[in-house]
Amino acid sequence: MTNAEATTSTDRTGTGKADAASAHNLEAERLHALLEPAVLANRLYLEDVSIHVAGANRVVHVVVDLPQEETGGVSLDVIAEISKTLSDILDGDPSTDSRPYDLEVSSPGVGRPLTEQRHWHRARGRLVTVKVIQGENVTGRIQSVDDGGVTLIPELAVKKGMKPKQGDPVKLPFDRIRSGKVEIEFSHLEEAGLENDNGPSEEA
Repeated sequence: MTNAEATTSTDRTGTGKADAASAHNLEAERLHALLEPAVLANRLYLEDVSIHVAGANRVVHVVVDLPQEETGGVSLDVIAEISKTLSDILDGDPSTDSRPYDLEVSSPGVGRPLTEQRHWHRARGRLVTVKVIQGENVTGRIQSVDDGGVTLIPELAVKKGMKPKQGDPVKLPFDRIRSGKVEIEFSHLEEAGLENDNGPSEEA
């Protein structure tokens, strides 16, 4: 079973006080460097590490994704496995301040903004809406992605109830793309073995 935004949580205890926001950012960068080798070893991509403070506790939130050449979502089993691996690393971290922390590991939902080239690669075959700089916005399916930009098969507007028509391929350079987002298609998610953004989650 796969899930576009699966989450697992692991509790640990210790003592300490909350750091300033700038220190949190530095600590998040340090943890990113500490955890990334293990994530890569499990054929995953470390998307983000962030730290949130709640009183005397802190939440370490790690976002992992599949490599850009793969489509689909990260399974619950993979989320649980990598969560245990990262928890063991944090337990043995010699530089930790020993404060209580919760480890949360998740994968990006299909509705995340497409802000990096790898995001466009991961969305190949998806229907997306692209806001274009100095041009008309485009809704279409991603055909291919390269260093120069994104090639879309536009979906042309038709009367309500009619099957969408496809236009000729359009190449959009990255420097002309203001923003992009994936349009949720429940039938397409089922075919790809994905869940929607409100799908089940796993906590431990």
